[in-house]
Amino acid sequence: MTADAGERLVDGYTLVVFDLDGVIYLIDQPIPGAVEAVGRLHADGKAVAYATNNASRRSSEVAYLLTGMGVPARADEVLTSAAATAELLRDRLPAGAPVLVVGAEALRAEIRAVGLRPVSLADDEPAAVAQGYGPQVGWVDLAEASLAVRAGAPWYATNTDRTLPSERGPLPGNGSLVAVLRTALGREPDVVVGKPEPALFATAARRAGGGQTLVVGDRLDTDIEGASRAGLDSLLVLTGVSDVPELLAAPETRRPTYVAMDLAGLFDPAAVVRLPGVPDGGGWSVTVTDGGLALDGAGPPLDALAALCAVAWAASTGPAVRAESPEAGKALAALGLSA
Repeated sequence: MTADAGERLVDGYTLVVFDLDGVIYLIDQPIPGAVEAVGRLHADGKAVAYATNNASRRSSEVAYLLTGMGVPARADEVLTSAAATAELLRDRLPAGAPVLVVGAEALRAEIRAVGLRPVSLADDEPAAVAQGYGPQVGWVDLAEASLAVRAGAPWYATNTDRTLPSERGPLPGNGSLVAVLRTALGREPDVVVGKPEPALFATAARRAGGGQTLVVGDRLDTDIEGASRAGLDSLLVLTGVSDVPELLAAPETRRPTYVAMDLAGLFDPAAVVRLPGVPDGGGWSVTVTDGGLALDGAGPPLDALAALCAVAWAASTGPAVRAESPEAGKALAALGLSA
């Protein structure tokens, strides 16, 4: 059910941690409403942080990018998987140790900043391999990493996101590049640093001190699962990768606390619902059919989604939904589901 009038979701939290791609921006353009949402949080005195699996930019570069979009941000508010990977390697390797880097210059810069030496060849006998997303990563880079791992170097992946969002649709992410090495080596990375591992969110919560933390993300498999592992509440916004069919089929570890169409859900009680809701909530009723779920009744589409999640998660049904009334058909269309 949607919140009661006057009960803003954000009022229950002292820190809001945002994912970036698909939540605040797509590539280098702000998502509609994102600038205004962050501005309202600052005006309300809420602490804000940003946690991103994208390892192609340094924290200072991300802060500069955000500020240029109209979202004032400091480097210490930005947590990247590149920086977290470098800090982890610093703690495990001797100073000056060579690290074979596969990825963007930002990852090399983070490795260098913690006192380690980025290299590109397996012949340099690297003490570890650090793999992150980079648009210029090619076969030669992956081949050198494969040779180094086979020679005994531990393999660190900044993240395993299968895709990253763009205005043209999902594009291959670092997880797709990791899959190349996984296929060649016949094994998994030794360490995955970014989401859904809880380190980025836990670090943000520690930096903010006491109080409740809300994680806002667009991906069930990284943002929402990472928040769950960190023991934090989460809000899924439907402006990026994960959609309603994926939400209905989500396993328990990937189920958000709340869902909203966009960041307006932080402030408007009618624009957000708590999940899973109840099967007959908000004027809607949901039943299990042979082909999936049947939605009947009338009411706000988000209330319909909460009711659908309640039944789908309890019955472990597929995401197929059939409309039993014209109003249900309209609600399903609003949620991106075929009636």
